[in-house]
Amino acid sequence: MPGFKTLEDFDLRGKRVLVRVDLNVPVADGKVTDATRIERIVPTLRAITKTGAKAILMSHFGRPKGKVNPDYSLEVTLPAIAEAYGHEAIFVATDWEDVSAAKAAIDAAPQGSVLVLENTRFHPGEEKNDVDLARRMASLGDIYINDAFSSAHRAHSSTEAVAHILPSGAGTAMAAELIALEAGLGNPHRPVVAVVGGAKVSTKIDLLENLVAKVEALVIGGGMANTFLYAQGVGIGNSLAEKDLADTARRILEKAEKVGCAIILPVDARVAWHFEANAPNRLYGIDAIDADGMILDVGPQSMERIKGAIDDAHTVVWNGPLGAFELTPFDQGTVELAKHIAQRTRDGKLVSVAGGGDTVGALAHAGVKDDLTYVSTAGGAFLEWMEGKTLPGVAALEA
Repeated sequence: MPGFKTLEDFDLRGKRVLVRVDLNVPVADGKVTDATRIERIVPTLRAITKTGAKAILMSHFGRPKGKVNPDYSLEVTLPAIAEAYGHEAIFVATDWEDVSAAKAAIDAAPQGSVLVLENTRFHPGEEKNDVDLARRMASLGDIYINDAFSSAHRAHSSTEAVAHILPSGAGTAMAAELIALEAGLGNPHRPVVAVVGGAKVSTKIDLLENLVAKVEALVIGGGMANTFLYAQGVGIGNSLAEKDLADTARRILEKAEKVGCAIILPVDARVAWHFEANAPNRLYGIDAIDADGMILDVGPQSMERIKGAIDDAHTVVWNGPLGAFELTPFDQGTVELAKHIAQRTRDGKLVSVAGGGDTVGALAHAGVKDDLTYVSTAGGAFLEWMEGKTLPGVAALEA
C-alpha cells in the first residue's frame, strides 16, 4: 500500500512482532459473545507465525480507568482466540510499570507462538499517549504491526507513540480496511452516493459537512431527516427532530447546493402514533403528515428515489439506518435499501462500503452483511474517517 508498510515488507523470521489488535469484544458470563474482531486478525497471526516469528498481541479492553482490575483482564479472550486461530494462545501477565517479567515470558515462548499481553489500559499512561509507557511496550518487540483500525482514531501509547519507536506497518485487516476506505471516499469510482441515517444530526454535523463536498448525492434518512424537513418548513407532526439545529441543517443544504451535491430527503413516510413494534401505521406524503403522528420509516416513493440514486452510482458509502429499523414494520426501508445495495454489488455494478454499529446490525438483519464490498466494524474510527479527520493510529504508520 502506498504510504504504508505491510507485513510483506518485513523479514519476520525469528522476530518478536508486537501486534496492536482490538480485543475489546463483548463478554457475558466469562465468555466472548461476538468474536468478529478476533476472527479478522487471524490472517495477520498466520502470516507472522508461519515464519517462526512470535505474535505478541496488545489491546485495550473496557474502561478500567488506568488501574489493574481483574474484571477487565484480557485472559478472558484466550478461548475465543484459540477457537478462531486453531491453536492455543499464551497469556502473559503484564506489569506495565516493569515489563521485565513479560519480556522473560516472551523470550521463553516457542517460536511461532501467539502471546496475549494484559490490558494496556491497566496503566494510566495508555490513554495519555505516554512515551515512557510506549518505550516499555516497544521493548517487548522488534517490529510493530497495527491491525486495529477500530482503535486508530485514538492517539494512545499502544496505537500512536509506539509506532514511532519500532519499525511499523499495517496488519492484514488494517490494510484491507484502508484499501476499502480509499475506494469509498479517498479515490472512488464516481459518481458516489452517501447514505447517512440515524437519529441525530448533532452527532453527525462534521460528517455531513465533509460528505457534501465529496459526493455527488447525499441521502439523508432516519430521525435526522426530520430535522432537515423541519428546517425547510415541512410539518413533521410529533416526529423526533432536533429543532434547535434547523439553522445548521439549512447551512448544510446551502453548502450542498453551492458545490453541486444533490440532497435526497424523504418525499413520503410511514407514520405511526406510538413508538412500538407493529404499531398501527399508514403512509403519508411528506407535506401531509398527521399532527400527532411520528415518521418512523421512509415510504415507497422515497425508496424509489433512493434506489434510483444508487443505480446511477458506481460507489456507495453508508452509515446509519433509514428508519426505526429495530421495530417491525419500520425496518422495511432499511432492509430494502440493504438488499438493493447488496444486489448491485453482487452484479459488479457497485463498490459498497458500510460501517457503524447500527448499520452493521441492519445489514445482518437484512441477511446481506457478507454481500457488500466492505463492512467496517470500526465504529468511532469509521465515523471519523467519514468526517475527513486524520486518524492518529494510521498517520503514525506513514513511511
